[in-house]
Amino acid sequence: MEPSQPWIDITVTTQPGMVVWPGDPPVSLQRVRRIDDGDHANVSHIAMSVHTGTHMDGLNHFVNGAAGIDAMPLEAVVGPARVIAIEDPHSITIAELAPHKLQRAERLLFKTRNSARPWFDEPFWTDYVAIPQETAQYLVDCGVQTVGVDYLSIGRYQGDGVETHQIMLGAGIWVIEGLYLAAVEPGLYEFIALPIKLKDSDGAPCRAILRPLTSQ
Repeated sequence: MEPSQPWIDITVTTQPGMVVWPGDPPVSLQRVRRIDDGDHANVSHIAMSVHTGTHMDGLNHFVNGAAGIDAMPLEAVVGPARVIAIEDPHSITIAELAPHKLQRAERLLFKTRNSARPWFDEPFWTDYVAIPQETAQYLVDCGVQTVGVDYLSIGRYQGDGVETHQIMLGAGIWVIEGLYLAAVEPGLYEFIALPIKLKDSDGAPCRAILRPLTSQ
């Protein structure tokens, strides 16, 4: 039996000062008890948006009354996933996806120019590569179950970002945002991305990892 390939962590590190969506609260991580101060244990307090860093959207993020993140089926985020490299510097287009012959119930992660730089340590970009609404509908029509992107939103900052979310979440596609795919080559992977189980939440931080299923 061949040894397993190592896991690749595609999660960004959550920390104070990291980029957040405009208008969202900054990350606060404070030590409230310290062994050095005579306490029996170190204890920290964290405050941030559930859409910070690497995270998942509940379907109710843009669809009122839809399922929260705690209702997400584990099958959406555990199993084979395909990483597809996107060359277009602006958008994830139907023309670029069509040759990949997307399959029903696929888990797809899109690697774009966003991953060429450590975006999480830089000021917010407004020109990140995103999914326009026509591509969102194409993904729905293909029947994919999970989509991951390498910036803080599947939708564009200006334009049809709301519509992209409404189309995909409204169709039950589970969305992972804020991945970092710099060390990942296109191909097929074993995939795990487990969000914190927050009751009825519109999102939650998650830890996302990949391991090659075949030689890349």
